[in-house]
Amino acid sequence: MCSVPDGKKLVRSPSGLRMVAENGAFNSPFCLEEPRWVPDKDCPRCMQCDGKFDFIRRKHHCRRCGRCFCDKCCGKKAALPRMSFVDPVRQCARCALLSHKESDFYDKQIKALLAGSSFAVTVGASDKCETMTCRLSNNHRYLFLDGESHFEVDLSGICSMQILTEASGPGGTSPRASGMLVRYKPSGSQDAQQLRLDGAAAGDQKTTTAAWLAAMHKATKLLHESRELE
Repeated sequence: MCSVPDGKKLVRSPSGLRMVAENGAFNSPFCLEEPRWVPDKDCPRCMQCDGKFDFIRRKHHCRRCGRCFCDKCCGKKAALPRMSFVDPVRQCARCALLSHKESDFYDKQIKALLAGSSFAVTVGASDKCETMTCRLSNNHRYLFLDGESHFEVDLSGICSMQILTEASGPGGTSPRASGMLVRYKPSGSQDAQQLRLDGAAAGDQKTTTAAWLAAMHKATKLLHESRELE
């Protein structure tokens, strides 16, 4: 039996067992809501191969998109962390491919974001910067920036993000991510503010910075997808 972390609860839905936040308002912003299933009466045929359902060809619902398929087109089970399922669930081929592509984010990149990285942080048009550690909060809802001062950026308030890269090396190597520009709206404000993060110039920290920025870029894409589906 799986253990339940503090602030989480197990919920059984028609699609399977899910581990969600006790207060739904604190769900990870990367999460997707379970889709409404296409009613059985509205899908006499498989929505992929167009085979007619009968006693032999049974219908199944993809847990990610909610559409109806036959077992051949929706027979595999795959992990679906964006819907907080504890175990792999049935998905159509298209959705299973999307979930597989996202697995690297949940298996590796989100850990890098939680661990954080050091940046020289400039707020707005200021000519002063402060060395701060930037990391993702445990509930995935905020970026925490800690140095001599502390402030938080609500991920839901991010308007845009641009990855900054350094010039290619003499050997023609690909440019490496070195920082980012973030435009966001502070809580309670309608005016966007700019935040610039510049990473370390050399050493192991340079590699850590590039990995953190790559993870943040992926996180921003997932946030954008979640907003489009709302």
